[in-house]
Amino acid sequence: MDAKQATAAVPWPVGLFASVMGLAGLSAAWRLAARYGAPGWIGDGLAVLAWLTFLFLAGVQLRRVWSDGKTWLAELRQPATAPFLGTFWISLLLLPMLAPPGWPARAMWLLGAAGMVVCAWRNFLQWTAGALDEGQVSAAWLIPVVGLLDVPLAFPALGWPALREWMLFALAAGFVLAIPVFALVFGRLVSRAPGAQPTLLILLAPFAVGFSAYVAMAGEVDALARSLFYLDLFLLAVLLPRVYSMLRGQPFRLNWWALSFPLAASAVAAQRYALAMPGWFGRSVAVALLALATLAIGALAWRSLRGLARGDAMVPVPAAR
Repeated sequence: MDAKQATAAVPWPVGLFASVMGLAGLSAAWRLAARYGAPGWIGDGLAVLAWLTFLFLAGVQLRRVWSDGKTWLAELRQPATAPFLGTFWISLLLLPMLAPPGWPARAMWLLGAAGMVVCAWRNFLQWTAGALDEGQVSAAWLIPVVGLLDVPLAFPALGWPALREWMLFALAAGFVLAIPVFALVFGRLVSRAPGAQPTLLILLAPFAVGFSAYVAMAGEVDALARSLFYLDLFLLAVLLPRVYSMLRGQPFRLNWWALSFPLAASAVAAQRYALAMPGWFGRSVAVALLALATLAIGALAWRSLRGLARGDAMVPVPAAR
């Protein structure tokens, strides 16, 4: 199979649910920032936009399944693209936090939690089968791990103490599995050039999301939580310049939305840190990361609309074999 056959421009791949994740995370960050004076309507507006984006993309995926289910299934079977199904389940976990509490939100969260656990189990089963090539390792492998860590985020909003143990299970599994996967991905990062991959910022997510998930369950920002936050800041300082230099001058692709959620999750973590640790440092970092995430996601939205209008923003992914 030559290079031209190996990849194909797939319209609206499943991984575009990363845009919903980014918008939902940014909405949560602005709502937290409203507690110390930021405009509340921004977070509410972003929540509406996240819901509308989800409904649009869900309709697009249903249309893909109806018109060409074989290609859709092939995308989910490829080791390079299968982890991106997790973006759909993570969206189901995040959106209930932006909706009024009640059984509709709980039902959506339950569906997302069950799907995420099965998705993570399936991916890890495939990876541990021993039939994968080292070249197939990518930062996208962290998506199922991050999905498990996303499960407990809604614990305070859902008001469902009966599920506390299940959320602790997801938190523990996410933290433990993040260690070998992070090491594997990081090892590949330093051993060979990964190319222009915006997914590299996913390396931030286990620490940013892990911080928020731990705080949601523990109810306080203790020493462990602060350590996770500081690790997130360190990795952001390391990876952001590298990703920027990789993407600079590259033609825009919709898979750049992989940048959005790690940045939004870091902004959320910074708001939680600033609220728990008052002072100039926490407030400065919170404002800086909120501005960074807002500007980045705003730029992604603008470039997406412009690219779609021109018809040149589709995402090359491995074609079905």
